[in-house]
Amino acid sequence: MEFFDNHKKLFTAAFLFFLSLSLFVVIFPAFDIQKNTAPLPGATTLNADVEQGRRLFIANGCVACHTQQVRNIDMDKKWGSRPSVAADYARVRRTDLFRNTATLMGTERTGPDLTNIGSRQPVESWHLVHLFNPRIVVKESIMPAYPWLFEIKDSAAKGEITVSVPAEFMEGAQGKVVATKEALQLVAYLQSLKQTELPSGRPVPTFLYPAKTANTASPGSAKPSLDGAALYATNCQSCHQPNGEGLKGAFPPLKGSKVVLDDNPELMVDIILNGYTGRVSEGYGPMPAVGTNNNLTAEEITAIMNHEKSSWGNDAKKVDLAAIDKLINSIKSKK
Repeated sequence: MEFFDNHKKLFTAAFLFFLSLSLFVVIFPAFDIQKNTAPLPGATTLNADVEQGRRLFIANGCVACHTQQVRNIDMDKKWGSRPSVAADYARVRRTDLFRNTATLMGTERTGPDLTNIGSRQPVESWHLVHLFNPRIVVKESIMPAYPWLFEIKDSAAKGEITVSVPAEFMEGAQGKVVATKEALQLVAYLQSLKQTELPSGRPVPTFLYPAKTANTASPGSAKPSLDGAALYATNCQSCHQPNGEGLKGAFPPLKGSKVVLDDNPELMVDIILNGYTGRVSEGYGPMPAVGTNNNLTAEEITAIMNHEKSSWGNDAKKVDLAAIDKLINSIKSKK
């Protein structure tokens, strides 16, 4: 009992026991994992600007609301083409000797997962508008604005990037909204977030627990159609807006669009699948390959197209699944 009565011996033993547990259960295994987990072949190395953007991502609290982890469950399919694996995080290292990195995997999704945001939304202009005030592109967004990452000047100098901000979001300020170096670095980091393709021959993790949908169709009836409005809201609305009018100087309108109203749907399908740069000269940013990046099926593309062709005063001829499926296969075979 002398041992328990001697506080020096007791606390020394407790400290040594805690230290041993920390070394053998936490520290040594962590070093071993870091040593033996390598990035996937083809993973890009972060350059100086992207690395600084990562630090800005942490410093501005983005890690509190956004995850970077695609779980292997069906509901996470929209965030990436596959579930995340350990090698995806091999480049996440300590900030320095005394500071660990923030948990970039995140703990909750107040905002959407960003694992593959560089593929889902690769356009720099969209990210800059979104950072200046998220309500410009997503009316219902609860994300805070980051106006301190921008400067308002009478005129932009050569080489500076200006941001198209509607007058109602300028709060009375006059001039050009110019992105600072920090804003561009943060956007560069977001654009770098892309899932790397797994090496050939390596089994791709599967998504588990597929979502169950009630089959309301009676036997022998046609397959229930998808909700084009919901699919549009998920995949297109953040740029082209709920009213289809786009954002002046940034994203073109679909309301009254010649492409949308055209009875020949080939160009529209090609744009959805492969993106579009045909209006860059007019000041609009390049459109990403939404259909490819978001793994949209022929049924989903058909539903989106029919929603756009029949909304906001558009009165174009609707398309059928068989024709769109044929066009998709034809366009893919040309690549």
